[in-house]
Amino acid sequence: MMAVMSAQYAAWLILILGFVLPLCHVAFSARGGPWTPPPGSRCPLGPRIGWLVLVLLLGPLGWLLYWRARPSAGSG
Repeated sequence: MMAVMSAQYAAWLILILGFVLPLCHVAFSARGGPWTPPPGSRCPLGPRIGWLVLVLLLGPLGWLLYWRARPSAGSG
């Protein structure tokens, strides 16, 4: 019975750490990009929504892509 409980906790931990926290990080990050599309864009979605979709579909891999692509604090 104890092994089943620890497996359930492990599953919840993977779900929260692998999907929920990365989604929250992208949604609330100051450097995540605007919610609205750039002027003149033909796409109705902004960059931040695109990153949220990538993180939702790819999970931790999408989060790593986000970390790699976002501008650093020193640049700009």
